[in-house]
Amino acid sequence: MDEIVSIQSHVAYGYVGNRAAVFPLQRLGYDVTAINTVQFSNHTGYGAFTGEVFSPEHVADVFDGMAELTGLRDVRALLTGYMGNQRSGEVMLDALAQLRAARPDALYCCDPVMGDTGRGFFVQDGIPEWMRSRSVPAADIVTPNQFELSFLAGREIATRADALAAAADLRAMGPAVVLMTSMSVENTAADRIAMLVDTAHGSWRVATPRIHFAVPPNGAGDFTSAVFLAGCLADGFGEDGPPAALARTAAAVEILFAATQRAGTRELALIPAQDEITAALRGPVPEHIEIERLR
Repeated sequence: MDEIVSIQSHVAYGYVGNRAAVFPLQRLGYDVTAINTVQFSNHTGYGAFTGEVFSPEHVADVFDGMAELTGLRDVRALLTGYMGNQRSGEVMLDALAQLRAARPDALYCCDPVMGDTGRGFFVQDGIPEWMRSRSVPAADIVTPNQFELSFLAGREIATRADALAAAADLRAMGPAVVLMTSMSVENTAADRIAMLVDTAHGSWRVATPRIHFAVPPNGAGDFTSAVFLAGCLADGFGEDGPPAALARTAAAVEILFAATQRAGTRELALIPAQDEITAALRGPVPEHIEIERLR
């Protein structure tokens, strides 16, 4: 069975980090090894929470023990998200080196969690620069939001042309596929939310209805990165693979958001929507999802 190692945060209640990423990957048939960088009662957006951040040594020890037991030969990909500090980041890169030593074709999907539009950076000083110099060049797939892509590429993004140039800049650093989430440029309708995927074969954009929340749920980016990685593993990096993965990912996010809105909860309605999400990710590209090729 194909395996994925996911090194991210963990919460006892709710769906962010590994809690948002592992379950959909398992529903798609992947055996996921979850290594938690923190264990909190709930995500920090609630204001109050309990738990602790695990030390880099703890994370490395857990990974090394798992690697010694399994040999890592069945691991197809590493998925990483929020990083507490640069030392934790180096542990993730050491894990990647071990994975590729065991299986040279193992992929690395990096969600460079650093900040967002209107909020700015919310990570420790130095982490954004570390992401740009160390993590992104090692990745095969990167999934920044628009704010993060702007920083990583060192350019403002106000138009489609800006977005394409920034994605190309990022690919020049090493990744083969760039997925930009939360795309909002000069011609994005106010009632739509868009994503862009860029590869050497071309660039594609998809837009879906923007679903309003009084308090937007956390964890959507973690979910998006996970299911997009699964799509790339299934369909490959050729001309048809990433746009198909983009379309199915957009459909899955739309389903998840609609279910969450109906539930009236701050947490992603991942369990009630699981069957519909899995069907969208496994089936043909939904007809209502329109893919626009930009180049």
